[in-house]
Amino acid sequence: MKRPPGQLRLSQLVTTYGPGAPVDLPDYSVLVGGLSEWHPLGRQIAEPRLVRKIRALFQLDGEVRLHAPPIPEQDPETVTGVGTWLFPEWFQTVDIEFNTDKKVRSRRLVHLRQLEGTKYFVGEDRKKSHVVPIRFVRACIHGHIADIDWRGYVHGGNEPCARSLFIDERGTSGDVSEILVRCACGQSRLIKDATIPGTDVLGKCDGPRPWLGRNMKEGCDQRYRLLVRSASNAYFTQPLTVISLPEREERLQKAIEPVWETFLQYVESKEEFARDRERKHQLKQALAGLDTDAMWAAIEARRKGTVGADRDVKDVEFELLADSQHEVGTDIPDGDYFARSIPVASAGSKHAALLEKVVLVHRLREVQAIVGFTRFESSSPDIHGELEVGVKRAALSETQEWFPAVETRGEGVFLHFKTSAVEAWAKRPGVVARANALVEGFDSWKADHKQSARKFCGVEYELLHSLSHLLITAVSLGCGYPASSIRERIYALPGLGYGILLYTASSDAEGTLGGLVEVGRRIGRYLDEALDAGGLCSNDPVCAQHDPKNEHEQRFLHGAACHGCVLISETSCEQRNDFLDRALVVPTVDVSDAAFFVNRAP
Repeated sequence: MKRPPGQLRLSQLVTTYGPGAPVDLPDYSVLVGGLSEWHPLGRQIAEPRLVRKIRALFQLDGEVRLHAPPIPEQDPETVTGVGTWLFPEWFQTVDIEFNTDKKVRSRRLVHLRQLEGTKYFVGEDRKKSHVVPIRFVRACIHGHIADIDWRGYVHGGNEPCARSLFIDERGTSGDVSEILVRCACGQSRLIKDATIPGTDVLGKCDGPRPWLGRNMKEGCDQRYRLLVRSASNAYFTQPLTVISLPEREERLQKAIEPVWETFLQYVESKEEFARDRERKHQLKQALAGLDTDAMWAAIEARRKGTVGADRDVKDVEFELLADSQHEVGTDIPDGDYFARSIPVASAGSKHAALLEKVVLVHRLREVQAIVGFTRFESSSPDIHGELEVGVKRAALSETQEWFPAVETRGEGVFLHFKTSAVEAWAKRPGVVARANALVEGFDSWKADHKQSARKFCGVEYELLHSLSHLLITAVSLGCGYPASSIRERIYALPGLGYGILLYTASSDAEGTLGGLVEVGRRIGRYLDEALDAGGLCSNDPVCAQHDPKNEHEQRFLHGAACHGCVLISETSCEQRNDFLDRALVVPTVDVSDAAFFVNRAP
């Protein structure tokens, strides 16, 4: 559906176009304003676990809130919504001015101050010409962004003049090697000169943050790089996501609360607690069915004031999803979480020996907050769902009192794999050899990204991640959702277990239609289809024989993986299509001794 100019979906302001993002409007290009430009505050979203993670990430002591993006009011006299800042301030005319040989297309390069409204008038006869924003700007890896000083650029180290500037293009590719900036005085310079690494052609960054307001700057020690403002590397959100599941600790604390003051606050040891819960009827009744060790840990956490603190995002989620009870959650159709486990045999899987449990998640709630952004290089959450602490992220506002968030509801299916099967597989000689090759590829990637604190994910994670992508492609053909609407959550947690959660999440009812739950009842069929598809790629043998440390291809984080087999939409993948190798899942035409599912043939 065509949208009115200047409008975005609320979820896009968190997932795609947060503060500092370049957005094209009909007549201008703008940067989405910082949080001080968001009026009024949207409704507050409650998610204590996510708030705790944000406070720990930024080491904040004060109150932190999550708010949905604002909804503009219909009153034309009230300024509401999300403010934007005009950027860039340099434009080029649409009309082409050919030179004498007719091989070079020239357009005038003009500044905002030279425009009248959205038009530029040429010469004494004031010929009207439409303009569009220039697509080249300069930025640094810390997120700072600014217009290029085009007069200084074209004249090099010489004194710039005030004559007219032009953008000259040869050929039709739009490549920077065929575009130059020319001054009417005769000086010219290729745009390609600004792409030479290690040079100060565009100058040292002085820390501009125009999304927070004009003349807003901070210290910076980086060089400017050439950036195409509409390119995919111009803006990467840093999201932090949690699945709103009733935490085990929360359930234990609710059980403790009624008997805390009368009994539990005076208990001095686990042995004394175990005796009291058997002897005292009120205590026995209140804590019926709860594990003694878990209860004692909850009691000590309450005494120390560490309830819910210092736990990885995914640990709590996995514990509940992998709960040994047949029925999990409360049977409330419109609640935040409702799931039931089913016998593995009933799912029709030929690989029941490898599966611990299949859980049908009828309803779940996901909360995603944006905590910052980067340019040029993305910074994905690690395999535990935590953001890298050492990453230099650009700020959303001058103060950190609240963060934009969006809550979505959906459904899913969770596959819990047997820990013994995964750990035994990881020790096989063929798997160890394949893991070493993948680590070498990661080391090559790390050599080109020295500033990154990213760590190798582990061969167990790469197995589950690759299988998840194959499953998403397989189930999308039968569940009624497109593959881009299905997301993954990979749990490779040594000491806890291993699993895959495939789920939908939508801000409306379209994510809860029941398709994935029905797929879960027949997950064995789709698992077989995924394994069949993974054995042979349309790009084999080239895909299967890919060497992760190959310097020419520079796909250091891939094994046997390409767009013909394993890669999917990045909106579905929690690692932006990194750490993939189908040779760990099934035998391929090149590697046959590293597969988890050994009875599959390529």
